[in-house]
Amino acid sequence: MTDTTANVDVNVNQKLKEAYFTASQGQLIWTRFKKQKAAMVGAGILIVLVLAGFFAPFLTPYDPTIAGRNKDYVNGAPNVPSFCDSNGCSLTPFVYTYNRTRSIKTNFRWVTEIDKDARRYLVFLPEGDQYKFLGMNFKTHLFGVDSGKIHIFGTDSTGKDIYSRTLQAINTSLAVGTIGVFIAFVLALIIGGISGYYGGWIDSVLQMMTDAVRTIPTIPLFMALAAFIPDTWSSETRFLFISIILGFVGWPTLARRVRTHLLTERNQEYVLAAQLCGASAGHVIRRHLLPSFTSYIIVDLIISFPYMVLSETALSFIGLGLKDPVNSLGVMLQNVTSADVLLNYQWYFIPVIFFIILVLAFVFVGDGLRDAADPYADTKK
Repeated sequence: MTDTTANVDVNVNQKLKEAYFTASQGQLIWTRFKKQKAAMVGAGILIVLVLAGFFAPFLTPYDPTIAGRNKDYVNGAPNVPSFCDSNGCSLTPFVYTYNRTRSIKTNFRWVTEIDKDARRYLVFLPEGDQYKFLGMNFKTHLFGVDSGKIHIFGTDSTGKDIYSRTLQAINTSLAVGTIGVFIAFVLALIIGGISGYYGGWIDSVLQMMTDAVRTIPTIPLFMALAAFIPDTWSSETRFLFISIILGFVGWPTLARRVRTHLLTERNQEYVLAAQLCGASAGHVIRRHLLPSFTSYIIVDLIISFPYMVLSETALSFIGLGLKDPVNSLGVMLQNVTSADVLLNYQWYFIPVIFFIILVLAFVFVGDGLRDAADPYADTKK
């Protein structure tokens, strides 16, 4: 019995070794990545946030710009659904009705009073504000209430739903980051690839241009661009312009890495064999050199995302980026700078929490991929 068990263990070990030595680079990276708990948790959170932002029109009950405004509940606290209260329990979650009053007792300031005897029950898949998704018009939302409005994250100073704005802001910031990363990625591959493959005076000229872009101070640049942007530009035009600018200033780091790798690999035998077969420079770079370190390029892309999101957020926060009615994380962070918000309207900080979680998730996933893509990761332990 012992010999049989030992033989089975030997066979299993042999199969594992064969699987390891015959696995592709992607399979090896995924195997190492799964062993890192922080990276896996970050990946799960990141997937949830990306999907929440993408399906934001359906997941949110109201239009986050205009149609979702609730003038009767300005700067309103979050409506937390409940199942039970002093009046009994219900199988359907509910929120309370609110009434706004103003009298001499409150120095004629508007005060919101909660009427716990008047319940408003949640309903799922109700018809509401019309929105476009994948080019088609829809009116169905995930949830709502049978009367009035519900604001699970509260409302802002204009009565807009903060929950709807938060999910839409995540989608906008990720979209800006995606466009910026894509532009930076294409420029980095082209400039870094040509510089590393040809070398010589071409490499010197391109590196001078790369260093020039890297030394451009970003804040003065964006201040000048903000002064250049006409006030007549639409939100969509401003959005596209900011995305393009972020991409054009974000490519030098990746370009340097591509250049360094190609300078090392261009004299390898497989490259010389391709050249002797008559392959063009573009074919050698595209089909042989770049695929040799695809995993590192993917890691750089993932790591670049939080920097793009941070850049958009910082620009919008200081008023140089996106502006209302566009919802982005930077635009929403502008609302938490006053002392009045800190003292009286703490729910304004909910988007800040989502922003921190989003950036940390990108960082954990990027670090996990960087370690997983390291071919010597197993030998360092």
